Amino acid sequence: MHPSVHARATPDKAAYIMAASGETVTYGQLAARSNQGAHLLRSLGIQAGDAISIFMDNNPRYYEVLWAAQRSGIRFTCISSKLTAGEVEYIVSDSGSKVLIASAAVADVALIVAPLIPGVKLFMTCGAQAPYADFEATRAAMPATSIPDESAGSAMLYSSGTTGRPKGVKRAGDGAPQPIDAPSPLAMLSQMLFGMNGDTVYLSPAPLYHAAPLGWSMGVHQLGGTVVMMERFDAEQALSDIEKYRVTSAQWVPTHFVRMLKLPEETRKRYDVSSLKSVFHAAAPCPVPVKEQMIAWWGPIIGEYYAGTEGNGLCYISSQEWLQKKGSVGKGLTAPVRICDDEGNPLPPRAEGIVYFEGGGEFEYHNAPGKTAESRNRHGWTTLGDVGWLDEGGYLFLTDRKSFMIISGGVNIYPQEIENLLIGHPKVADVAVVGAPHEEMGEQVVAVVQPAEGVEPSDELAAELSAFARANLSHVKTPRRIDFMSELPRHATGKLYKRLIRDAYWGKANTTIV
Repeated sequence: MHPSVHARATPDKAAYIMAASGETVTYGQLAARSNQGAHLLRSLGIQAGDAISIFMDNNPRYYEVLWAAQRSGIRFTCISSKLTAGEVEYIVSDSGSKVLIASAAVADVALIVAPLIPGVKLFMTCGAQAPYADFEATRAAMPATSIPDESAGSAMLYSSGTTGRPKGVKRAGDGAPQPIDAPSPLAMLSQMLFGMNGDTVYLSPAPLYHAAPLGWSMGVHQLGGTVVMMERFDAEQALSDIEKYRVTSAQWVPTHFVRMLKLPEETRKRYDVSSLKSVFHAAAPCPVPVKEQMIAWWGPIIGEYYAGTEGNGLCYISSQEWLQKKGSVGKGLTAPVRICDDEGNPLPPRAEGIVYFEGGGEFEYHNAPGKTAESRNRHGWTTLGDVGWLDEGGYLFLTDRKSFMIISGGVNIYPQEIENLLIGHPKVADVAVVGAPHEEMGEQVVAVVQPAEGVEPSDELAAELSAFARANLSHVKTPRRIDFMSELPRHATGKLYKRLIRDAYWGKANTTIV
């Protein structure tokens, strides 16, 4: 259950292929380069249990860095290539990373970050720029044999909370010494649920810094299959890649489905997708009509799961089940699902409440004991902050998010950070950021602003605030709309009734927004 095993058995087999360029890295090459990377990390004084950050686009060196860290016992944090310099600096610093490995594609931001993280060793792939050292050239001088103290490293990814900065998710057992080929829960799930094995050809259409693409594709490597990694998603190109590489499995988000379905029918019919055996999706609720169309197109091979980076539980539903329970995300597979009220009392079937997993995987938020405590109820059950209900058969239906997290195109966006920025603008008296429906992305970010006294709402003000946000936030967090209210609905205690604002966009309330 490790690429090194497959490197010995089938060294010339493709471990991964870059979809657009066709560049192929074999298991033998992946093993040699990850060994060299492990030696490089040790030469820098990086020991098991230490942390590094990876700030890259989808490129051929990504898996080589990941597996170097994994076989070195290192905690690795993958950072979104869309973040601003301040956001990257915070994650590198908060994670305690001793090394930052960036790529030339994000050099504009990486060069700004460099002086903000003194003491962190800097490397860049695919064409280095000072002060970053050339990762490939430095690695090439290292031995291709295993380091003598191999142990399994693990990811610590950042998942923003509803208040303040993003926090790293640490799962129970991460960092405990284990052999590099210890069984992986995700690899075992991929075998059990999706029939993956050494013959799998897995298309990875999403950025590798996301938890799901990272975990599932590394699981394919553990099984000895081949990953086809898209440099960036394009709907027609994805269909072409399925045909070209005879893809058997893939993980999607609903936005991918929407974009493929929007292609002209003659375009969709142009490509042979008959090689697909089992695909699956997650990350955001999938509109029922979209999934109906996908099953009609690809057949009943589309699974769906509900889970989080926290690893505290997982629900799963097959196409056959979903057609009988449309809109459900399935039944608890790794831990029982419980629905509770705000006091932690279990609720009966069809009663809406907070979704908890009982007795699932333990986790904590790095440097955030308060946030960790908030994720538990009095029974010790854990939640991702979602709201939903169970039917009599135990099938879960999600209806809302307690935290009002926005999911746009499969990306989690948390309002508080955006609100904290906009409230600092001199023309803003109050602000609420919510998710509004969007046909393609699922949700879009909307900022509802109460202008400061003496300031009138206008298109010019909206443009000014948009530019202010764009200059300080990554583009995925920048509001796509800025609307205005004369006064935001707040309790006398100051509590914002954000649900009233959000519901107005979803047709559930009559709140006046202009």
